[in-house]
Amino acid sequence: MFTGLIAGVGRLAAREARGGDARLVIDTGTLPFDGVQLGESIAVNGCCLTVIGFDAASFAVDASNETLALTTLGRLAIGAPVNLERAMLPTDRLGGHLVSGHVDGLASAQRRWDDARAVRWRFAAPRPLLRYIAHKGSVCVDGVSLTVNAADDTGFEVALIPHTVEHTAFRALQVGDAVNIEVDLLARYAERLQATKDWT
Repeated sequence: MFTGLIAGVGRLAAREARGGDARLVIDTGTLPFDGVQLGESIAVNGCCLTVIGFDAASFAVDASNETLALTTLGRLAIGAPVNLERAMLPTDRLGGHLVSGHVDGLASAQRRWDDARAVRWRFAAPRPLLRYIAHKGSVCVDGVSLTVNAADDTGFEVALIPHTVEHTAFRALQVGDAVNIEVDLLARYAERLQATKDWT
């Protein structure tokens, strides 16, 4: 589990074809990396991936075809910045919201504008995902926990404070770019409970 509070920005250093899928090498950049262990989970742009090798400045992960097809990781350019977060500890403060690192789908950056010191973004998203995105609710965009400022049947809007822009890969985002989206866990479970309320 993750919080959606980005701990560092790294970059995609390499993508190697491996038996039909891919191995990714991620430079850790500003991510605190002490005590890393084989098998631990690190969220890369919101995708929960397992560390299968590392050195002092990078780590390697295997990405399945499902991950490559359903997230932005299969299309990122080498050198592209990525948001990084190590899995939370039981003693961590939950400053964002509960994030599983299981990407639900992609959205497209549709519009950017300044709002005082904040930066506002509008994302176009598929309708099956938008049903779970609510005004003042939480959404995870490329691994970043954000509050929804507006939502309708074609997309949603968020506002990024200067700290978020400065300390995430959002500073490199361009209109038209694809982003990974994870909707709020509670929304999905609430829908499932409602759908199965008559089960005995």
